[in-house]
Amino acid sequence: MKIILAFLSLVIMTSFHPAAESIYNFKIKALDGSTIDFSKYKGKKILIVNTASMCGYTPQYEGLEKLYEAHKDNLVIVGFPSDNFGNQEYHDNDSISSFCKKNFGVTFPLTTRVDVKGPNTTPIYKYLCNKSENGVLDAEISWNFNKFIIDEKGNLLQHFDSKVTPESDELLKYINN
Repeated sequence: MKIILAFLSLVIMTSFHPAAESIYNFKIKALDGSTIDFSKYKGKKILIVNTASMCGYTPQYEGLEKLYEAHKDNLVIVGFPSDNFGNQEYHDNDSISSFCKKNFGVTFPLTTRVDVKGPNTTPIYKYLCNKSENGVLDAEISWNFNKFIIDEKGNLLQHFDSKVTPESDELLKYINN
């Protein structure tokens, strides 16, 4: 009997793989030196974007800021500056912050520069890109300005590649619901 119970326990434990984390478990250092605590965003949708200051997609900052301003009662946008693609991000936080404010008036939260792929991937991007961790989908970050939308309860809804702009109907349908 003990052997059967041990076997059943092993079967149950190995066949059930819940998501390892919740988006609300993550904290990360912000460009301004404060801490971005995702648990403070419960009840809001979250749009996470890997950004770069010197990329062909950099003008999307303007659309992201407009989206943030229009929906900031129920949406937070968090930018993750990254230099994983083509050496397109500044290497110091002051330059990133200055560039974003001066050129696009960015007021939404930005993290310090991080890796969004490769061996030093920041933990939140490991979570976002791996179904085994987020329970929803696998995603590959192929370039700057990939986007992840999370609902008000912390559920990952969708991943969008760089070509999907902040103004696109494809993205807005998740924001406006």
